[in-house]
Amino acid sequence: MRIRSALTAFALASGALVAPGFGVLTSASDAFAATKISHATATSMFRTTGVTWTSSGGCSNRNNPTCTSFDQLNLATAQGAQTLKRASGCALNITGGTETGHASGTYSHWNGYKLDFGKTSCVTNYVKNTFTYIGPRGDGAAQYKSGSGNIYADEGNHWDVLYYNCGGC
Repeated sequence: MRIRSALTAFALASGALVAPGFGVLTSASDAFAATKISHATATSMFRTTGVTWTSSGGCSNRNNPTCTSFDQLNLATAQGAQTLKRASGCALNITGGTETGHASGTYSHWNGYKLDFGKTSCVTNYVKNTFTYIGPRGDGAAQYKSGSGNIYADEGNHWDVLYYNCGGC
């Protein structure tokens, strides 16, 4: 009985740590508590669901802004891309990952929380017809919030997606 109580307490505490809007990650150092994966692990995950990726530089070096890297990507972010692919049925191509050159911040590309997706009519229609419009971001990008709390920002030629979680994986 004591083990069950301990496990229940742990599960409740863990849920409170990752639930969007519930005191999540209170400092930048907390952001690194997420499970990080390698570029190879991410690409393997993406291949299994038909998610593709491109790099303007034809490379995956995290320290080169013309590359598309998945080094230090959060596991939940990779799972979120898989969830979007499965749920939308759209072709999904990643154009930006954890490489340098994106805006900084706790919930940033560099810290593994964001991916950029090429803009297609299928993805755009899915986001706009499925998620809730929540207004413009500070830079004017229209934002849509999924039921799980992830944020999709229309940056004109691509979708900038902030994954707090895997989107119901």
